[in-house]
Amino acid sequence: MMTDIEIARQAKMLHIREIAAKVGIREEDIEYYGKYKAKLGREVYSEFSGRKDGKLVLVTAINPTPAGEGKTTTTIGLGDALSKMGKSVMLALREPSLGPVMGLKGGAAGGGYAQVVPMEDINLHFTGDMHAITAANNLLSAMIDNHIHQGNALDLDVSNIVWKRAVDMNDRALRKIVVGMGGKINGVPREDGFMITVASEIMAILCLALDIDDLKKRLGDIIIGYNRSGEPVYARELKAEGAMAVLLKDAMKPNLVQTLEHTPCLIHGGPFANIAHGCNSIQATKLAMKLADYTVTEAGFGADLGAEKFMDIKCRFAGIHPNAVVIVATVRALKYNGGVKKDALKEENVEALKAGMGNLQKHIENMQAFGAPVVVAVNRFDTDTDAELDTVISMCREWGAECALSEVFAKGGEGGLELAEKVLSAIASTKAEYHPVYDVDDTIQNKIEAIVKKIYGGDGVEYTARAKKQIARLEQLGLDKKPVCMAKTQYSLSDDPSLLGRPEGFTVTVSTVRVSNGAGFIVAETGDIMTMPGLPKSPAAERIDVDNDGVIYGLF
Repeated sequence: MMTDIEIARQAKMLHIREIAAKVGIREEDIEYYGKYKAKLGREVYSEFSGRKDGKLVLVTAINPTPAGEGKTTTTIGLGDALSKMGKSVMLALREPSLGPVMGLKGGAAGGGYAQVVPMEDINLHFTGDMHAITAANNLLSAMIDNHIHQGNALDLDVSNIVWKRAVDMNDRALRKIVVGMGGKINGVPREDGFMITVASEIMAILCLALDIDDLKKRLGDIIIGYNRSGEPVYARELKAEGAMAVLLKDAMKPNLVQTLEHTPCLIHGGPFANIAHGCNSIQATKLAMKLADYTVTEAGFGADLGAEKFMDIKCRFAGIHPNAVVIVATVRALKYNGGVKKDALKEENVEALKAGMGNLQKHIENMQAFGAPVVVAVNRFDTDTDAELDTVISMCREWGAECALSEVFAKGGEGGLELAEKVLSAIASTKAEYHPVYDVDDTIQNKIEAIVKKIYGGDGVEYTARAKKQIARLEQLGLDKKPVCMAKTQYSLSDDPSLLGRPEGFTVTVSTVRVSNGAGFIVAETGDIMTMPGLPKSPAAERIDVDNDGVIYGLF
């Protein structure tokens, strides 16, 4: 079989105006970025605002493993399958970050015959949204240091500035830095650091803002640090929000592309789910629901991270909820959760599979508790045996979830027809409800503990002295009545990446609690989670190249 990039390169793409026409968008409402990419402005949403919302399908997964699950691939394949069945459908996905593209994970445009295209563009600079977010983030950083240099009228405590710089690359050397070195002309020395752009509060704000006015308000509400009296200082006090919004005005517009089978797809925003809220923009999702009868979207990493945040953060702000949830799993990944080593995953092992099924069971229970019917998609591999597949199907049915085999990687939409049929059946037979895990007005500790106990299955939470102090301060400042965004390893239901399957009897350690006031949520950092990843020993960048004809090699 050809590589992902070879398949994408041979695709016969339609001009983007033809993709837009499929969902009734007029050519005059399209902002072209070449032949195969476009941005859609507010006028498109205004034109279709009176239309009834279509059904929403959320695709999530078990905890990721080195064996791979294929969540984005399944999302795309499901959209193509629904389209093949004659349904009006749109996809709503996140934009890839250059960090994983050049690092360990690779791109995020699907795989095999279930991809969004143009794959190279989407995985690289795309329409410039990531760069705009980076620029807006770093403009605020520059204005902070300039304000201090110019006399510090706001009396900022240089030892308590919480705003960090950003870059869309894995660069561990930038996690902790000192700025302002070299004498008075270069500013005031202070400790600083970088986070990856997709963890920036600007990314979260772009994904949660409803329009430009909401964007500017949220940007102004960013807490950049604290003055020497311990009071918060806001970005609006630097008069930064207007210029930041200017840098983001085009990035605010959702991007329209297509799948290999010409299903329309909106790709917009790309926060990570382990260190941010892991969902594409509200604007793109709500627009897709107006333009099509079925919107298929995804949330990052396992259901304990992206899907929980989709339900508890995005749904609260957007006033939406999914009509069905698809949980992606593979036999290989389930056996890995059952204790099988990576080099033995191709061998049949039903007992290990059963042992690893606890991870899937917990995710099914969680999504059902949110009030949505669940369909399990088993991303099929040629090494899966009938005994193993039958075991997964029968156990899922015992837990109240239908199960479908998916072969979209090898067959595209044709390989997702069984899954599409079961999703449609679940939507038709079950009225979805919405039950968030916690009351947003509860205490910070109660909200964190609700997530840990109900979603992760833990016994409780331990807080460092620093975290307790931070919680007390946020409550004192009245900044506590917000949803919680947990920053946690994606590899386990716990905060320990080595605890696979469905661990029990564990506690989660919260090391830091901070507020993303502009985004509108509280971030609780657990374990050894970092907001700036590093490159692996052999990064993907070593194998990426381009020839004299501009043909790119090595992207995946």
